[in-house]
Amino acid sequence: MGGLEEIRNEAVDLENIPIEEVFEQLKCTRQGLTSDEGAQRVEIFGLNKLEEKKESKVLKFLGFMWNPLSWVMEMAAIMAIALANGGGKPPDWQDFVGIIVLLVINSTISFIEENNAGNAAAALMANLAPKTKVLRDGRWGEQEASILVPGDIVSIKLGDIVPADARLLEGDPLKIDQSGLTGESLPVTKNPGDEVFSGSTCKQGEIEAVVIATGVHTFFGKAAHLVDSTNQVGHFQQVLTAIGNFCIVSIAVGIVIEIIVMFPIQRRKYRAGIENLLVLLIGGIPIAMPTVLSVTMAIGSHKLSQQGAITKRMTAIEELAGMDVLCSDKTGTLTLNKLSVDKNLVEVFAKGVDKEHVLLLAARASRVENQDAIDACMVGMLADPKEARAGIREVHFLPFNPTDKRTALTYIDAEGNWHRASKGAPEQIITLCNCKEDVKRKVHSVIEKYAERGLRSLAVARQVP
Repeated sequence: MGGLEEIRNEAVDLENIPIEEVFEQLKCTRQGLTSDEGAQRVEIFGLNKLEEKKESKVLKFLGFMWNPLSWVMEMAAIMAIALANGGGKPPDWQDFVGIIVLLVINSTISFIEENNAGNAAAALMANLAPKTKVLRDGRWGEQEASILVPGDIVSIKLGDIVPADARLLEGDPLKIDQSGLTGESLPVTKNPGDEVFSGSTCKQGEIEAVVIATGVHTFFGKAAHLVDSTNQVGHFQQVLTAIGNFCIVSIAVGIVIEIIVMFPIQRRKYRAGIENLLVLLIGGIPIAMPTVLSVTMAIGSHKLSQQGAITKRMTAIEELAGMDVLCSDKTGTLTLNKLSVDKNLVEVFAKGVDKEHVLLLAARASRVENQDAIDACMVGMLADPKEARAGIREVHFLPFNPTDKRTALTYIDAEGNWHRASKGAPEQIITLCNCKEDVKRKVHSVIEKYAERGLRSLAVARQVP
C-alpha cells in the first residue's frame, strides 16, 4: 500500500499524467475495485465527505461571555451580589439579575446566529452528490457517494453531480457546469482524459471516469477546508476589543479616583460607596451594544444566505462592507451567473429581417431539455417559450459539439416549406453562410465592439427555400 500512501499525501500528479499511468499508480483496472479493496482504501483515504469540526456547544456559548465588555458586566454582577452588603440592606438582587439577564441575552443571540451562520462545512456538503453509480465487484450499482475511494470507476451522465475528482475515460466529450467552483458562467467541454471536479454538474453527455481524489483531497474539499478553517481576528473584532479595553481602563481609573474621594476624604459609609461604584461600572459600559450588533449582523447573515452566500463568521459582514477594492478574474463571480440577451444590441445583416425574428430563429435553434445555458437563455427571451416550436414540425436537431460549434434545427412550416435555423460561434456561422468580405468586416467590427464591453457574441443564420 506504499504507493497509495503517496496518493493520499498528494505526492503523485494524477491530474496530468497519462490515463494509463493513473491506473498503474492507483493499482486498479477499468473493471473497478472489489468491495474488499474499497473497504481497505477507506481506511487509507477516509470517507468521501468533508470533515466537520466537533466543538462543545456549552464552551462555544460561554465563549461569548469572555470578552472585555462582558468582563465589566460580570464584575458589576459580582459587586452587586457579593460586595453590596451592609447598612441593614440586602444584596442588590435587582441589579444582579438585570445584568445576568443582559449577559445571557447577548450571548444567546450571538450563539444562535453564529451557530447558524458558521456551519460552513455543512452548507458546502449540501452541494455534493449523495449517491453515485459505481462499478464494484464487476457490477454497476447505485451506492452512497461517501464510500468512493481513488481507483473506483464511476458513471457520469446528464444531470449528475460529479461525486469526486476524476479523470474521464473513453467516450464523447461532456459539458460540465463548474461555475460554483471557478465562476465560469458557461459549461466547459471536458474531453476523455480531462479532469472533472467534485461538486460540478454534468450538463450534456455520458461517460465513465476513474476517481483520483475524494473528500478533503478534492478541489472542492480543499476550498471547503479553507472556508471552515478561517479563524483569524477581523477588523470588527479588533474594534470591539479596543472599545472594551478603553471602557475597562476608563472605569478602573474612575473607580480608583472615586474610592479615594469617597472613603478617605468624604468618609462615606461602605454600602453607599459600593452603590456609587456599581453605578460607575454599569454606566461606563455600552450594555446594549453587543445585542444590537449581534441582531444587526444576524439580519445581514440571513439575507446573504438567501442569496446562496456562506457566512463563516458574522463579523465578516462588516469587513465585506468596508472593502475598498475587490479583484476577480471571472465575470460569473461578480454577476448573477445567468446569461441574457440585450435586444437593443442585436445587429441584423440580412434585408427584410427584424430583431424579433432573429431572436425567434435563435430560439428555434435551441432545445431547453438539453440543459444548455445558451439554449435556455434564447428560449427564455420569448414571451412564451412555446413560440419556439409553434406552427412548425421539427425534422432534425443538430446539438452543439466542439467541432461544428453550432446548433441547428431543420423544420417544415405550416405551408410545407423547409427551413433551417442555426446559431453558434460567429466564425462558424460566417463560414456556413459564405459571406462576402464587406459583411465579414462589419461582423468582426461588431464583435470587437461587444468584446470591448465584455460581452459575448452569438451569430444566428437561416436557410430558406
